[in-house]
Amino acid sequence: MKIISSPFSFKGIGHLGSIYRPYLKIHITSEKIDEWIPVEVVVDTGADYCMFPQKFAEILDIDIKKECYAEKTLGVGGKEAVYLYKKGIRMKINTWEKTVPVGFLGDDNIPVLLGRLGCLELLTLTMKHHTTTLET
Repeated sequence: MKIISSPFSFKGIGHLGSIYRPYLKIHITSEKIDEWIPVEVVVDTGADYCMFPQKFAEILDIDIKKECYAEKTLGVGGKEAVYLYKKGIRMKINTWEKTVPVGFLGDDNIPVLLGRLGCLELLTLTMKHHTTTLET
């Protein structure tokens, strides 16, 4: 069953051609707040898990020092501190709803990444003709 289908966003022209990114709109919440927060995410099959900038821990009222495991992560940007939330957050993509494991980076200079663990690996992902489609 189709959950969402969304066109890629055009980001510009680079040396190798036109750049499009697979953005989706999702909603998140935590057990501490009583509202769904809309978030634009990049679908990232290379991300082990969903990753959020630090400001989202504050929005969701999560104390990264007390409620997360601190680790180091290695990616294209180099080594970075990441805070893995012990409980997971509630995520909604249209009608699909799930508690997913997430990490928070120590800064706000990254986009939100929709990763594999507990999220993309549970869905069928198709990227075709500059369109992202998620299905159950």
